[in-house]
Amino acid sequence: MKFYKRSLLAIAVASVFSTQALADSWWDKATDFLKQSSDTSESSTEASGQSNLAVSEIADAFKQALKIGSEKVVSQLGQTDGFNADPQIHIPLPSELQKVQSVLDKVGMGYLADDLELKLNRAAEAATPKAKALFVQAIQEMSFNDVRDIYEGEKDSATQFFKQKMSAQLSAEMKPIVDDTIAQVGAVQALDKLIGEYKDLPFVSKVKTDISEHVVNKGMEGIFHYIAKEEAAIRENPSERTTDLLKKVFGL
Repeated sequence: MKFYKRSLLAIAVASVFSTQALADSWWDKATDFLKQSSDTSESSTEASGQSNLAVSEIADAFKQALKIGSEKVVSQLGQTDGFNADPQIHIPLPSELQKVQSVLDKVGMGYLADDLELKLNRAAEAATPKAKALFVQAIQEMSFNDVRDIYEGEKDSATQFFKQKMSAQLSAEMKPIVDDTIAQVGAVQALDKLIGEYKDLPFVSKVKTDISEHVVNKGMEGIFHYIAKEEAAIRENPSERTTDLLKKVFGL
């Protein structure tokens, strides 16, 4: 019995190290290929042609993996409760309104703040699908040097690339959707009611906040939070994010 347990343990440990070795091998091989490509001349030799083909396929496969990951994130967050039910990215009330929420909780009217908070998360969920086309565009526009820099860079290099390329346009694309959704779900009315009840209480200060900007900023934070997780999965768990091209190049 002890021998059987030890065997199971040995198999489990070997499996862990085998998976990690696969990850290291996959990423290291790709990085080495891309590094070598910078020194490869454009000669017409058969070896050079094969090398260039492999490099091109590695870059294309990585783009495929990023596209799959980004589509997964957009689909996950763009559905009902994609933000609201996820404690990692749930959008709280703006800090200015959290004081209001605290005060109203004490007088039994905290439900007004809770209702507004739900509506803000609904607005983010409605606006998230706008990110899909922007991710596709950013990935398509990735140069060979961009891909190589991501391979050789920090663990969130792809995420930082997306932030730099997409943030301004994503904010502009999301804001009209957030504005419309806030109006449709009654968030403006909920905010007015919340502030109205708060102002009627004695000894409270004035409150001013831009809930639309708050939702857009927090929405983008949530999207990039999960993009970073997808990037980590591509780097660390190739068996779950391996595309047909990577299987072709490395025989995975």
